[in-house]
Amino acid sequence: MPSQSDLERLIQRRDELKAEMAGIGDMRPGSLIPRFRKCGKPNCHCASETSPGHGPSWSLTREINGKTITKVIPPGAAVEITRQQINEFKRFRELSRELIDVSDKLCDAKLEISKADAEATAKKGASKKGSIQKSPKNSSPS
Repeated sequence: MPSQSDLERLIQRRDELKAEMAGIGDMRPGSLIPRFRKCGKPNCHCASETSPGHGPSWSLTREINGKTITKVIPPGAAVEITRQQINEFKRFRELSRELIDVSDKLCDAKLEISKADAEATAKKGASKKGSIQKSPKNSSPS
């Protein structure tokens, strides 16, 4: 059976996780991918075999309803902002997983305590029952 301090630690951690989740900023799932392309012009620097091509241009890819969706992210500050949003989503996912785990343990602990209390009450109730008094037999004079 979990101790009262175990229960208090679980409650405290649950509350900490909820507070952390409240502080999550903008978030988005997906992967930020740099893409390099060759333009196809024969005199361009990208035409050489050693050139990676033009770029990078940035794409955010993610799955929605079983389909991969790609969104072009403009170069510059938007790339860093998108990275931060992806990191916030990862943080949210980790906090969610931990909150579910802590909550599950907390629910189990409360069930165990409730079960133990019910068993203790049942035992106390059994010992407090009074004995059934029998009425004295009427003895008739012979």
